[in-house]
Amino acid sequence: MRKANNEDKPLVIDILTQSFESNQSVNYVVKQDGKRINRIRALMDYSFEVCKLFGEVFISDDKKACALIMYPEKKKSTLKSTMLDIKLIIQCVGVRNIKKTLNREALIKKIQPRELMTYLWFIGVKPEDQNKGFGSNMLQSIIDYSVQSNRPIYLETSTVRNLPWYKRFGFEIYNEQDLSYRLYFLKRD
Repeated sequence: MRKANNEDKPLVIDILTQSFESNQSVNYVVKQDGKRINRIRALMDYSFEVCKLFGEVFISDDKKACALIMYPEKKKSTLKSTMLDIKLIIQCVGVRNIKKTLNREALIKKIQPRELMTYLWFIGVKPEDQNKGFGSNMLQSIIDYSVQSNRPIYLETSTVRNLPWYKRFGFEIYNEQDLSYRLYFLKRD
């Protein structure tokens, strides 16, 4: 695993777009229309840029998996982050979904503890490369990296089939919420 750079950005966006194309949580915030895939790409572009500002973006050495992590204590409002938010609304969320999206983010922020953490925002592997160990290797690398930083890892998932996978790596569910889909909050100390 290595830190991704701007040359890796198109590949990271492609991996995440394909990985999360049918994800309930992603589709909850993305405007559902004929441009849905482009809107998911816009979300992943936004997430890449936000993590470059306030976290880190990683890609596996074999370029099959990637992960976006945030350090919530570093996130602040800047001109650049405000411009990214505006671009996200226009290209991804749509005006009608703003309230729903902001409420979802406020709920997540309320539930997450106020401690130094590694927030695993996205981890993905292209569908054709899934179930071959690439995601497991990436997750283990993120765990090792987080242990070196002495930070617990937090994440949310709406993908029920991923819960046993996360549990295998020592994650525990600490909260669940119903947002027209089930959102599971996980933590690993």
